[in-house]
Amino acid sequence: MADRDGKRPQQIGVTGAGCVFRNAFFVWIAALNPFNPKPRSCKACSKPFVPTKPMQAVCSPRCAVKKVRQDKAEERAKVKTRKEKALTLSQRRARAQVQVNAYVRLRDADLPCISCGRFHEGQWHAGHYRSRGSALHLSLDPRNIHRQCAPCNTHLHGNAIGFRAGLIARYGQPFVEELEADNTLRQYTAEQIDAIKDEYRVKTKQLMKERE
Repeated sequence: MADRDGKRPQQIGVTGAGCVFRNAFFVWIAALNPFNPKPRSCKACSKPFVPTKPMQAVCSPRCAVKKVRQDKAEERAKVKTRKEKALTLSQRRARAQVQVNAYVRLRDADLPCISCGRFHEGQWHAGHYRSRGSALHLSLDPRNIHRQCAPCNTHLHGNAIGFRAGLIARYGQPFVEELEADNTLRQYTAEQIDAIKDEYRVKTKQLMKERE
């Protein structure tokens, strides 16, 4: 209601009084539980330090930056692990195939095309004698894979006749017959496929060092 002069009486600020009471309450709690810091290990450098704040985890601003970088690196590692676990057998096989092919191209770097016998000036492929479609069990077997020029592998669809003749000339008739008779299925697990990938990555690095 307005007073005689038509002005409303000034109301007491309930919100302001509540803030004062809340602040006084926290001061009282703090007095009952004073912060008595004990030495703890820095989460970034592992050195002992005495914190100045209850939730302090690092000893210095430099370590704070370092801790942020560590947390980001750990998160990236977790994401990588999740993606690795989500890979299918086909994806793992394709990844291993890339590594085996790289090894074969390096192994045969000084040799001509297996199927036409010439030293190609363009792109080189890792050609399969028995195709991956008809002999998937040999797709990761380096006996079945050889350095091949792009025209033979792509335009001549593998040039199987020339490929066979090249294998006989390089390794002999028994080698080719053994490869052609190999129909033993390989049911690779994810761990075995990854092991093949890692094996040929190491072999490729070793071969690169030998060729330096």
